[in-house]
Amino acid sequence: MAEISRLPGPVADRWNWQLQGACRTAGPETFFHPEGERGPTRRERDEAARAVCLTCPVLQRCREHALRVREPYGVWGAMTEDERTAYLATRPNGIAAAS
Repeated sequence: MAEISRLPGPVADRWNWQLQGACRTAGPETFFHPEGERGPTRRERDEAARAVCLTCPVLQRCREHALRVREPYGVWGAMTEDERTAYLATRPNGIAAAS
């Protein structure tokens, strides 16, 4: 008989928190910038995304996920791409802090 205790759990167990995300009521264009977006337009979109994130019951899980997997695009857990990059640059070996 195969040893299954070392296999990862069901995928739903790892991603189920996303079903509770406040972002599910907003379009992806709120969280992900179009190519070439810069300046005030990008800052305003980022702030709109953060406003959604700050009402979210799973903000911390979202942020931890984005930092752990080094999510390269968009606003996750109220952090922009640049903010995540800067945060990870301050961590020893670029590892996100455990919660």
